[in-house]
Amino acid sequence: MTPHDQATAAFDALHARHAVALTRQAFLLTGRPRVAERAVARGFRRAWQHWPRVAVDPDPAGWVRAEVYEYALTPWHRLCPALRTARTPDPHTGRAEPSDPELLATLLSLPAPYRRTLVLHDGVGLGLSETAAEVEASTPAAAGRLAHARERIAERLPELGLGGQPPARQGEILRARLTGLATAQRMTPPAAAHVRSGSERSAERTTRSVFGLTGLLALVTLLTMVLAPDHRTPPDRSLSSAPHAPVSPARQPDGSAPRTTGAHEPGDPRREPGGRHRRHGAHRHGSAHRGGSAAAARKRLRQARLMPESR
Repeated sequence: MTPHDQATAAFDALHARHAVALTRQAFLLTGRPRVAERAVARGFRRAWQHWPRVAVDPDPAGWVRAEVYEYALTPWHRLCPALRTARTPDPHTGRAEPSDPELLATLLSLPAPYRRTLVLHDGVGLGLSETAAEVEASTPAAAGRLAHARERIAERLPELGLGGQPPARQGEILRARLTGLATAQRMTPPAAAHVRSGSERSAERTTRSVFGLTGLLALVTLLTMVLAPDHRTPPDRSLSSAPHAPVSPARQPDGSAPRTTGAHEPGDPRREPGGRHRRHGAHRHGSAHRGGSAAAARKRLRQARLMPESR
C-alpha cells in the first residue's frame, strides 16, 4: 500500500467515526442544517489539505472539531438568504420533545462563547479543563460561561428541571436533551470521497489563482516599464557656471561719473524741509556715493546750508 493509500484510509476512518456527530454539534451551534453540513465538509476538507500535520496530532478529531466550530460560528452566514432561517426539530422522526423548539431558541440566544462551551461540555461530554483548552480560555472562565448558560436555560425553560439540581445532574439532563434535539434533524454529512476530491480541487484552484495573479502582476509591471514615457530632462545649467562679461556703468557724455539714483536736484518737491531728506538719503546710499566727485559733494553741502535761509 502506497503512502497516499494509507493516508486515504486513515482519513476515511476518521470521517466515518466523527462526521455524523460533528454535524449534530454544528446544528446545535447554528440551528441551520445546511450550515452544519457545510461546516463539517469544510472542516474535513481543511483536514485533508493539512493531513500530514493532522495525522500526527494527538487529537485529530479535536483538530477537525475546532475547524467545524469556527466555521459554524462565523456571523456572515446571516448574509446568505438560503442559510438565514433556523430549522426546528423534525416532528416526523418521533424523537422531538414538546420543549425542543424552545430549547433550540434559548440555545441560539446565548452568546457564541457560552454556546460553544455548553455544547462541548454538556453536549460532547468533554471535561472542564479540556473544554477550556478548546475554547482558548482559562478554566475559571470556562466554568463561569457554563454556569451562566445553564442559568439562562433554567430560567427560560423551568420544565427541564434544572433548578435546584447539582452541576453534575444539570449536565446529565442537558446532555440527554441536546442529544435528542440534534438527532431529531435529518442531516447527511458529505461522503469522505467527495470531501477529498473537493479539497484537491480547491487546492488546485488556489494554486492556479496564485500563479495567475503573479503572472498578471509581472505583465503589468513589464508593460508599465515599456510604455511609460521618459520624463527625464537634463538639469539646468547653474547660473554661477555661466560666463559673465564685466559690466561697467555708463558714463556721462562729459566724462563724469554716473548720477546715483536717489540724489535729487535742488528744488525737488520730494525733498523734505529741514534737510531731513538729505540726511536720510545720505545714510541709505552712503556706500553708493563713496568715490563720487568732490564737486558733487561740495554742491550738496551748499544746498544743505542754504535750505534754512530759503524757509
